[in-house]
Amino acid sequence: MERRVALIHDFLLDVRGAERTFAALADLYPQADLFTAVYDPRGTEGRFEHRNVNTSFLQRLRPTARTFRPLLPFYPYAMESLDLSGYDLVVSSSSAWAHGVIVDPDAVHVCYCHNPFRYAWNARDETLNERGALQRAALRVVFQRWRQWDWIAAQRVDRYIANSETTRRRIRRYFGRESDVVYPPVETSRFKPGPVSDFYVVLSELMPHKRIHLAIEAFNRLRRPLVVIGNGPDARRLRRLAGPTISFTGRVSDERAAQLLSAARALVVTATEEFGIAAVEAQAAGRPVIALAEGGVRETVQEGVTGTFYDAPDPDALAEAVAGFDALGADPAACVANADRFDVAHFRHGIRRVVAEACDEERPPRADPRRVRPRGLTSRLVAPGA
Repeated sequence: MERRVALIHDFLLDVRGAERTFAALADLYPQADLFTAVYDPRGTEGRFEHRNVNTSFLQRLRPTARTFRPLLPFYPYAMESLDLSGYDLVVSSSSAWAHGVIVDPDAVHVCYCHNPFRYAWNARDETLNERGALQRAALRVVFQRWRQWDWIAAQRVDRYIANSETTRRRIRRYFGRESDVVYPPVETSRFKPGPVSDFYVVLSELMPHKRIHLAIEAFNRLRRPLVVIGNGPDARRLRRLAGPTISFTGRVSDERAAQLLSAARALVVTATEEFGIAAVEAQAAGRPVIALAEGGVRETVQEGVTGTFYDAPDPDALAEAVAGFDALGADPAACVANADRFDVAHFRHGIRRVVAEACDEERPPRADPRRVRPRGLTSRLVAPGA
């Protein structure tokens, strides 16, 4: 008898690295039903319109990528409210709440974790420091309860898959769970080397935690051309910081992004990315990467061969790395060969392997969580170390 499969994602409102990974999961399970808290067919460029997409009660508010954030306190409960009765295999794609879905007692739940919810865990202090005293006090309470809910939710998952060693360490630290690393799928076939111009590129969502201001300040000082590809809530502030050598494209098509990457001297990465698909895409286009020496880039970029690192999130350190690195001396063929390690085929093989192992494992009986589950953020259970 064929398994009934459900695939879960936090929210489907735009197309970023996590959504591209979820699309690859959906391709791997073409008969599966899709579930998410909220869904915007237009924002996701119609990539899921041919599938059965089920949403939560929050869908009535029709949030978009620009308006969904005020609803953040409600998303854990929205995930728990999704009806997954009758599904034998549930695969969640989670960077926040999707791992908290309630599955049948006999179902197998495998979570592909992009990162534990950053604002409650690894970016908690940074997020609090950016707020005023009253907001900090309120957020501390919210984050404390969120951590409790998150830890409880993590104990219900049968098997975790991490998108990098960085994420694997965080899953172990925050949830006390072990995981397998399966790198995200990169559509390397979309890219090819071409003539190189004189500009550098940043390809990122324009969010404060991405630290794009470091690249702008560094290139203002260097007086070298930098093209910033992407959009987000930090765009207006970044445009005000930019000097005459900095240009912004906004969000562009996949085809245009591939063209800009192949023509750039190098991709500049300023954030601590859990994996960082853009860094692999740049290498697939034959171009090297100049990145902060933290996170997933340490696993995807070969120092001195397909890129270079700088040690501190500081514009001076970045400017020194840009000035000292011979981007034109990087071998495009070496960049392409390194990127091929992260092609979609490797992702599919890794997911199939871990899911098969999870389905074959002996598991202790799971109590029916519909009778004992914590509701939303109101659980009184406390995570160890919360």
